[in-house]
Amino acid sequence: MNYHSPASFAEASALAANVDGVTRFLAGGTDVLVQLRADIVTPDTLIDIKMIDGVSDIIQNDDGSWTLGVAVTGAEMTEHAGLSQDWPGVVEAMDLVGSTQVQGRATLTGNLCNGSPAADSVPAMVAAGVTVTVTSADGSREVAVEKVPTGPGRTSLAKGELVSAVNIPARGDNAGDAYLRFIPRTEMDIAVVGVAVSLRLDGDIVTEARVCLGAVAPTVLLVQDCADAINGSTLDDAALDALAVAASAACNPITDKRGTVEFRTDVAGVLAKRAAKIAYARANGETVKGDHA
Repeated sequence: MNYHSPASFAEASALAANVDGVTRFLAGGTDVLVQLRADIVTPDTLIDIKMIDGVSDIIQNDDGSWTLGVAVTGAEMTEHAGLSQDWPGVVEAMDLVGSTQVQGRATLTGNLCNGSPAADSVPAMVAAGVTVTVTSADGSREVAVEKVPTGPGRTSLAKGELVSAVNIPARGDNAGDAYLRFIPRTEMDIAVVGVAVSLRLDGDIVTEARVCLGAVAPTVLLVQDCADAINGSTLDDAALDALAVAASAACNPITDKRGTVEFRTDVAGVLAKRAAKIAYARANGETVKGDHA
């Protein structure tokens, strides 16, 4: 195995584009190193991007948006007061990834690029409208997070491409987000179902919503029918019931040892209602602690 520690994303991209065999990028390492030690994947080339300037930075831009370096850890996100206030759902979703020790290494970028349909941070990022900057030999482009995973363990990134930044939009006024998941144990388990909701209010009326489901299909699902169910409402019981129906209808899960198709489909509707209520309360300025079932 060849190990490289490039000084720039352009150098990292060029390295990845010009090598043969299996290539992996190392930021946090909580997926790559575990897979390596378990002989699931043995890279021919390991490209460590932690030495590149800016990879550990959390920056709020002049327009209120956020730029996160690709090696920013879950623990660093949780400890950042401004980011946690603006996007509590995104931060709480990342905080559910692994143990306290794992939080000191795990990253949004790694969680995304691992390609797991059950990744906790990905539905929250999609609901928030997060994009990633993808760098290649041809330069950089911005890609919506929902366009990155293409199936279990697969992404849309081509050979020589890598994520070089995470871009979170400005939160703005009268808006809130939330992420909830169901797991069989109380901690450190993989989501059986995950639901993220981000919405904006005008008075008491929902004027803008994004709802994303995780672990109920080969990739995360951004469900427009769910958004349509609550847009224009005061999140009354009828709107919540319509949201639950739309969430369940969008599911295309599998049955495995952690849950059946029927169970996942039902729980998706339940969690969608709960997450929407938390996001709505936060948009109204209430401090609500998200949790998982």
